[in-house]
Formats: sequence, C-alpha cells, structure tokens
Amino acid sequence: MGKSYSRRGFLGTALTAGLLPILRGAAHSGSALPKRLVAGTRVLEVSGRPANVFGLIGPNGRPGIRLAAGERFRVDLVNQAGARTIVHWHGQVPPWAQDGFPWPETPPIADGAVQAYDFAPISGTYWMHSHHGLQEQRLMTAPLIVQDVAEIGEDRQEIVLMLHDFTFRPPEEVLAGLTGASAAATEAIVLRAQEAPDSKSADNAPEPRVAGMAPKMGKSGMTMPGSGDMVTDLNDVDYDAFLANDRTLADPEIVQVERGGRIRLRIVNGASSSQFWIDLGELVGCVVATDGHPVQPITSNRFPISMAQRLDILIDLPRAGAFPILARLEGTVRQTGIVLATAGAPIPRVPDGAQVAPPVNNSLEAKLTALEPLPPRAADIVHTIVLAGSMKPYAWSMNGEYWPRVTPLILSKGQRVEIELVNHSMMPHPMHLHGHVFQVIAIDGRAMQGAVRDTVLVTPSMHRVRIAFNADNPGRWAFHCHNLYHMIGGMLTEFRYQGIAT
Repeated sequence: MGKSYSRRGFLGTALTAGLLPILRGAAHSGSALPKRLVAGTRVLEVSGRPANVFGLIGPNGRPGIRLAAGERFRVDLVNQAGARTIVHWHGQVPPWAQDGFPWPETPPIADGAVQAYDFAPISGTYWMHSHHGLQEQRLMTAPLIVQDVAEIGEDRQEIVLMLHDFTFRPPEEVLAGLTGASAAATEAIVLRAQEAPDSKSADNAPEPRVAGMAPKMGKSGMTMPGSGDMVTDLNDVDYDAFLANDRTLADPEIVQVERGGRIRLRIVNGASSSQFWIDLGELVGCVVATDGHPVQPITSNRFPISMAQRLDILIDLPRAGAFPILARLEGTVRQTGIVLATAGAPIPRVPDGAQVAPPVNNSLEAKLTALEPLPPRAADIVHTIVLAGSMKPYAWSMNGEYWPRVTPLILSKGQRVEIELVNHSMMPHPMHLHGHVFQVIAIDGRAMQGAVRDTVLVTPSMHRVRIAFNADNPGRWAFHCHNLYHMIGGMLTEFRYQGIAT
C-alpha cells in the first residue's frame, strides 16, 4: 500500500487514454471491463507468528482498488473466503441495493458466488470492509482510492497508510470476553446483528448481552479534560498487535521517497476498536481532506483519527533521511507505523512511545472548515439521538433502543435533516451514516461550517455533535457506531425513506 503513483505519470496515462477533465465526484460511463475483487483468505506474519486472516485483493494483486478520475466503480466481487460475506464501500453513495449491508433485500454473498457492482463513485480516500458478522476484525478490509482530477497536477507521490488492530484470538472469543456470555449466546449476538429491524417491545434490552459472567472492563481509562474529572473507558480490547499496511513497527514497511519529495499521504483507520494520534515526528503535514472531502488546510505534525475516518495529508520532505510516520494508540504507549526513507538512508528502530498518548478528541474537528459545504437551508427534520451504554453490562444503545429492536427514522426525498448526537456514555463513539455525506454543523452547541464527512466522533461524558445532510438517496440506510463491538452490542439503527417496501 506504500506504492507510489507519480502525478506526471498518471497525467500522461490519462492523456493517452483520452480522459477529459470532469467535475469532482462525476464519472463517465465508459465500457471498460469490470475490475475483479477477490474476498479470500491469506496468511500474515505478525510478531513472528503466522496469522490466518481475510483479504480483499484487487486486480493488481494488492489489497483494494484504485480508480482513475472519471472511472466508474465497475467491480465483480468474487467470494472465495470459504464463508458468506458482504462488502460495504465505506463513504461512497451508491444506490442502496449496492451499499453492502445485509438487509433482507441484499443478503450476504454465498461462498463461490460473484456479485456485480456498477455506480458512479465520488473521488477521494475511502475504504471497503465486510459488514458480515465480525469479519472486519479479521482484516476483511482494504483501501478504495478514487483519483480526483484536481490532484493530477500536484505531482505528488501517493502513499496509502492503512491501520488495523490485530488479535490472534477469534473475534467471537473477544466478544465473549467483553459480554461475559457463553459461546452460544455470543453466536446469537452476532447473528442478531445481521437481522433487519423488528418492532420494539416493552423490554428490548438484549438478554444474551447481560447473561453469564461479568464482563471485563476496558484496558485503560483516562480523565477527560472538561468532564468534571470523570474517568472514561478506552480500548475495549487488549490487542496483540497494531498493523500499518499489514506490518508491525518491529518490521515496518519502508516506503522509498525522493530527497525533498512531495507526498500525499492517505491515511485510513481500518481498526475495529482503536483510535490513534498520527504523529509525523519532525515532519510538518497539511490536512487537505477528511473522509475524502476537501477542507481548508490545517497544518500540524499531530492529528487525531477515529475508527473508520480518513485523512489526506500533504507533506514536503525537508531533506534526505528516514522519517517514521507513527499511529499512537490513545491511552497507551503502543504504536505502529511506516517509515519514509530516501535512498541509502539508515532505517531507525522505533520502540514504543515514551509517553502515554492522550484520548483522541475533536480538537481537529473543531478547526475544520469544508471547502464544499452544504448549501444553506432550514432543516425539515431535527432529530436527537442519545448514545448510551456501558462496559458492564456490555450493551450499547441509541435512544434506549438496541438493534434490531429499533424504530427507523423515516425520511422523504429532498428533506434537509439535522441529527443531534449526544453521548451519555463513558466511551467515544465514531458514528457512520451509510449512503450519504453529512456536514458537521455544531460541536457542543457551537455552530460551525465544519467538515463534510461520513464518520464523526462523539466524545464521552455528555459531549454532543450536530450533523446535517440532504435526503437525496432513497433506500434503507444503516447509521451506527463504527466501533465494531459497540455496533454488534446494539448501537445501530436505520434511516428509511418513505415508499421503500420492506
């Protein structure tokens, strides 16, 4: 994933192919053959041990897919994983039947089957991951990069950095440890996460989540500034390793760069339950896009990134040498990363950090301003969603409801929708909306013209975030916490358009 793509080389290819300039996010129809994407298994070496994981391998034999500017997302997904799967194109806005969520109308893909997709993608840094069971934790994930015409003239080396949290334990065992449930009850929890919403009952708390032994607490806790000295839980899972492009920091990927090179670093947090601080060390970076959408540039050498979020960072190397790019796990000294190195530069060994990384927060979010904001208009719907839950019992809700016993929010096409997210729990929740992009319009009551995103962090202890989006993509759409175990534990609901048959 550290492979570079020269902007000049790409431009030459584009001109040779006869590509014409297009508007951002548009795509011409073309008649190119579909790209082949294989959902399968592979073996990684992690900390000197072999690990059997899933993978999403593109036509070039590498994880994921990269599309040229104007190219349609025409993909044949071939399931060779030995189990059913379904893949979500995170951050893209396809027709809802192609979104990759296991509704009854779009069930998981059988092993050995092929599913075709064809839609106009939006440009930027995106990713793909399984939405079936706990497959995401076993690395059924990959980058999805869609070139923007505006980037062609940058002449920057493109580097993709994808982060994962890794455990040798089966994810079902991890979930059982969190819930304290039996193996059978844990299986029921996972199966229930694949069900469609049903009607609420008077007692909709999910019994298997509270049965059995008392679950273990989070592995770390820290006091949140401004929270009245309330201690928050961090890091539900004690992971064996953290990976950057499938490798640990003990054996990092070394990406060859030019002396004085100009780089676009695309960072994807594909971790299932972990948040990081991106630490550029002596380098200075400029964030120019979040979740694939352009923002007013923000310059720093340290940036927070929550689960499922992406950052595009422009870096101009000051000299020859080796430059570690680190992802520091919040609340710990643990970290992972890659190393950028010019020819002949000695590669340093990077140990774990000397200082504990603070909790990931919305310090960056509060500074971001969208370059392409939503057109101003009054909201047709204003809806508050209270996020709640605890480590003991391990159950996570939205407005007191646990998936699949939820009340869908019904939308009509053309409405402007505002959602106020209020976090009553002691853990952070990165909230992701399928099939739409939204703009952050307020944090803790302070109005703003914030970033356009698909995933926003709502920090613990009564903090709140307001988002706005246009209801312009009819269908059934999931809205959930992107901490995999919180979603499986109930923090998932549905936004449904009027007239969609179920």
